[in-house]
Amino acid sequence: MGHVPSWSLGCAGAQRVAGRRVSDVLIVDDHPLMCDALAMTLTHAFGLKRVRSAASLAAAEKSLREGPLPDAIVLDLNLPDVCGIEGVMALRKLARNVPLTVISAEVDSDMVTAVMAAGALGYVSKSLPRPQMVDAFERMWAGEQVTPREYDADGAAEDGADVRDLARSFATLTPQQMNILRLICQGRPNKLISYELSIAEATVKTHIAAIMSKINVRNRTQAALLASKARIFAR
Repeated sequence: MGHVPSWSLGCAGAQRVAGRRVSDVLIVDDHPLMCDALAMTLTHAFGLKRVRSAASLAAAEKSLREGPLPDAIVLDLNLPDVCGIEGVMALRKLARNVPLTVISAEVDSDMVTAVMAAGALGYVSKSLPRPQMVDAFERMWAGEQVTPREYDADGAAEDGADVRDLARSFATLTPQQMNILRLICQGRPNKLISYELSIAEATVKTHIAAIMSKINVRNRTQAALLASKARIFAR
């Protein structure tokens, strides 16, 4: 999927994020109809000049590296090459000052907590009626954090602090270390990880030692448990 054209439908004027005009948005979603519908809705509501789309995390990363950076990012959690908050962390690294909103068909309390802890500005359900969705984006692009109405932010506050610390630790991993962690969570032994990533087994061990040091655990099992708690690779 490439550039999604803008629509001129009596736009109400561009929204601002922390004083900046929002006129260029990147939508990361592998469902073409969802991308098109969301692009049309946001363009009509906010007078966007440009809406870009990417069907995978890799395509989104490429777009951000090539620039220019968009004014805002909208991300679906479940993509062909990534799931869980890994996508949030990866895009935040490349566009730290760009507000990122997660849009998902699933509203899971633990996932909402993890997404917000990883630095997203908001979490929006794909099932929201159009007026409510526009209202959610208007509030987020004005700088407000937005979560689903059924989400208990107060009840999640204590756990959210823990998950926030975990997300920060996992965000220090390199892409290769994240690949290795993903395979550890799938139960792969070092030898198989070495084969799948085409690297020496000694290199795998070195990366695992670095992973354990960065997230402060002593073994692979603890690393997998913390990754699960932070919903790094959750589906």
